[in-house]
Amino acid sequence: MSIFNLNTQNENLDNKIIAGIERISQVFKTLLWEKAKQFHLSPIQIQVLIFIANHSQEKSTVSYLAQEFHITKPTVSDTVKTLEQKGFINKVPDTKDTRSYTIQLTAKGEQAVLDTDNFVNPLTHIIEKSTAIDKLALWHSITTIIVELNKLDIINVQRMCLACNHYSKKDNTPFCGLLHQNLEIQDIRIDCPEFESK
Repeated sequence: MSIFNLNTQNENLDNKIIAGIERISQVFKTLLWEKAKQFHLSPIQIQVLIFIANHSQEKSTVSYLAQEFHITKPTVSDTVKTLEQKGFINKVPDTKDTRSYTIQLTAKGEQAVLDTDNFVNPLTHIIEKSTAIDKLALWHSITTIIVELNKLDIINVQRMCLACNHYSKKDNTPFCGLLHQNLEIQDIRIDCPEFESK
């Protein structure tokens, strides 16, 4: 029976958790949509701008963005075309392959990111009020869910410690070979700039 059936949901903690996660995901969509409307952009267009602003140039390609957002290359190409027409981005041709390009924010694009990437603030303020113990438990659950979703190929791109070449276990303790240190729960990253796939 569906987890959205209230009898099934209210009698089972697993179902309540899934229903709660679904409700939080709706909040993200609503908050992002409200910000996107201010710039006459779609949520995916804002997400692309924020991603480009916070990641290296080699990740700012149509192919990589398609994997990152789990959407088709034609959809990303349409998004990029619209963003370029509206002056938020420039295409930078690849010197080795003229058919390829990376995407770079314009000054207008950078300003749009500054004005929109705070869409998560209501959630941030709620998390900030939690105890350290609750935050660690929540972070552990989130990272575990992400790992399992990646194993199911539902999350395509994985730049987290547990999937990194630098990650190992020393005496059953998580360890980062790049940082040369043991990793506590709070040290685990889900988007590491030094990530290297195993």
